[in-house]
Amino acid sequence: MSPLGNMGNLTIIKEFLLLGFGSLHGIQFFLFAIFLGIYVVNLLGNILILAVISSDCSLQTAMYFFLFNFSFLEIWFTTSVAPRMLQTLLSGPEVTSFAGCVAQFYFFGSKAVAECFLLTAMSYDRYLAIRSPLQYPCLMNLHICVLLAGRSWPDGFLTPVVTVTMTFQLPFCAAYDIDHFFCDLSPVLKLACSDPETVEKTTFLMPPLSQIPSATGKQWTFSTYSSHLIVVTPYYGNMGTVYAIPIAAQATALNKIFSLLYTVVTPMINLIVYNLRNKDVKKAVRTFLSQWAYSKEN
Repeated sequence: MSPLGNMGNLTIIKEFLLLGFGSLHGIQFFLFAIFLGIYVVNLLGNILILAVISSDCSLQTAMYFFLFNFSFLEIWFTTSVAPRMLQTLLSGPEVTSFAGCVAQFYFFGSKAVAECFLLTAMSYDRYLAIRSPLQYPCLMNLHICVLLAGRSWPDGFLTPVVTVTMTFQLPFCAAYDIDHFFCDLSPVLKLACSDPETVEKTTFLMPPLSQIPSATGKQWTFSTYSSHLIVVTPYYGNMGTVYAIPIAAQATALNKIFSLLYTVVTPMINLIVYNLRNKDVKKAVRTFLSQWAYSKEN
């Protein structure tokens, strides 16, 4: 079946072809093994963190409330991309329906935006903890935690709607080959006949840092919480490289590399930095696994 349908002089795209990593024939199985391992570690590691935080009373604080939300979000963030990426590594170029491409683009975008807002909320939490340690328990109570974390989810789901709608209403000039391993903004816009500048600008309308109320707050947050900085820098750096550089100036190979970094590698860094380097979390994990092993033996 042809991926193109005609309605008068208008060409309608019915499906896209994800080219994946077509130029890496010799090492595709090697890459598949590496990225499958990373995905499994991310998935199981974050599920473990969810179970540990839920079951350990000592971790029922604001910081771990945000980490619980973050781990839950990371599971869906990586799952929106990794399975399709792994499939293209095994099978080569893969056909995806127009609706399927829109859905993947939206769900990936919504999780990415929600993660940006949640990282900002976590920054504000650490800013308050360091700047006002005595007042922190009152300032960051359960109501405020729920409000900050709760805002991340609807903002994440609503913010990409305009960008997704504008992107897939563009004329695509009868081209349907997406030179990428998932339906992302840059490779889709490269297929457009018209100038995508308006769509590119729309992507940056709601900067997550607006959640922090002052420039001083931003400076204190990012200068005093090194672990958070370790996570934020590669995440925003790689994402910014992909989305801030004009579409026409992007090299396809570099675009794929940076996309791999912030969709697959960075989540594993997040898991290590936020959780497995934390002494309280490591202690809670050991206790949880010991109790789990004991229950299995008995």
